[in-house]
Amino acid sequence: MKKKIAVIGAGFSGLSAAAYLSKAGYEVHVFEKHEQAGGRARQFSTPEGFRFDMGPSWYWMPDIIESFFSDFGCSTSDFFDLVSLNPQFEMVFDSANFSIPESYEDLKLLFESIESGAASKLDKFMQSAKFKYEVGMRDFVNKPCHSWGEFLSPKIAFSALKLDLLSNFRSYVARYFLDKRLRTLMEFPVIFLGASPKEIPALYSLMNYGGYALGTHYPKGGFYQLVLAMQKVAQIQGATFHFNHNVEALEIKNKNITSLIIDGKKIAFDFVVASADYHHIETLLPEDLKNYTDSYWKNRTFAPSCLIYYLGMKSTIPNLTHHTLFFEPDLDEHIASIYGDKKWPEKPLFYVCCPSKTDTHVAPENQENLFLLMPVATGIDDDDKTREEYLLKMLKRLERHTGAGNLYEQIVYKRSYCVRDFVNDYNAYGGNAYGLANTLRQTAVWKPKIKNQKIHNLFYTGQLTIPGPGVPPSIISGKIVAKEVIDLNL
Repeated sequence: MKKKIAVIGAGFSGLSAAAYLSKAGYEVHVFEKHEQAGGRARQFSTPEGFRFDMGPSWYWMPDIIESFFSDFGCSTSDFFDLVSLNPQFEMVFDSANFSIPESYEDLKLLFESIESGAASKLDKFMQSAKFKYEVGMRDFVNKPCHSWGEFLSPKIAFSALKLDLLSNFRSYVARYFLDKRLRTLMEFPVIFLGASPKEIPALYSLMNYGGYALGTHYPKGGFYQLVLAMQKVAQIQGATFHFNHNVEALEIKNKNITSLIIDGKKIAFDFVVASADYHHIETLLPEDLKNYTDSYWKNRTFAPSCLIYYLGMKSTIPNLTHHTLFFEPDLDEHIASIYGDKKWPEKPLFYVCCPSKTDTHVAPENQENLFLLMPVATGIDDDDKTREEYLLKMLKRLERHTGAGNLYEQIVYKRSYCVRDFVNDYNAYGGNAYGLANTLRQTAVWKPKIKNQKIHNLFYTGQLTIPGPGVPPSIISGKIVAKEVIDLNL
């Protein structure tokens, strides 16, 4: 008789775990509180004809995503069309705007035009970043991280110095480039990791390679196409999905979960994989069976939350690319508002995604789909008036950049999303959007463990555990946890 496994949550890590566990022959049931899979990567449509991806919009590290599908004998191309963006994105500074080209050779030319000698320095930077990417994303991040002994392989030991684990990212970038704008451009990708470049290990220059060198892509139909494809893969393997099903309690006997209480109904399982918020799952456990205390979570460095606006515009916006980063103010001032004083930023940085520039399916003809995102501190007061004030600030700067006028009056659909929504929808600790920051003290074995140390059949996966935040890491997290369950039963 097949052993039954419950996967709580249908985000990327849950989808991944469900696929691998089903392939291994388990009876897998995925319980999702929302009406669709995806977690933070859900999608919604409006009566006005707009289709919005709710979360991730940067399709980076395509090879890592492709490897998931190859494990099941298929390819992303079996499910959606993936296009390479050119330019990859535009970065707006006070003094100039830079469009990051698709071609690496063109990128070198751009760097050289900004700073003499920067092209050759970029080559050296990327050579090192490629090495870190190949070791980091293929060896380093695939460990279950029970102990440091896992990293004593000859390959990792030989590579230790080259991985720059003990250097911070800011000082590392400064070795290569003098121009502040180039430094900001190189530092930008680690913002996805949820901390200041001064706190992120230089190892994560691998992000620059995974983005700038391998390119920025977009799945036609929206990022949600990746969710649908992973769900389909899991279903083909035999996984069953239960939407609008909220796990309310865990029944435990002799340090084993015996059943889940789901919408008042008791269902027995042999194993549980929690892809929901790690802290939230632990609130369902007795104090003596938790991996971590409340004080532990209070002392973690969390990645930011964010203010998001989904806007449907009744006319097209000129001079706007698919991805645009507004970095006119100082990066450190904004970061200080997130990790220092924990307040709304006075001079915010923000990001605009306009997928209708690439995809005719996400907005009516001659109209525009806008996704505005501004990183903010976790746990701050979040009210509609403040949200609206920042929307006006962002639109004003967008008008200045594009030459468009009266953008607020062009809005035919508007929805905001911020701290309290992350808490309500995802039980996100402090309303965080990206999980735990990848600081050195929160890397590898210092991240929350993937297995409950006191309950024999409870495992955790997702952005609050290894290997960390982001879509590719979450997919990897699901694979790691699935292997742990499978190995336990060999």
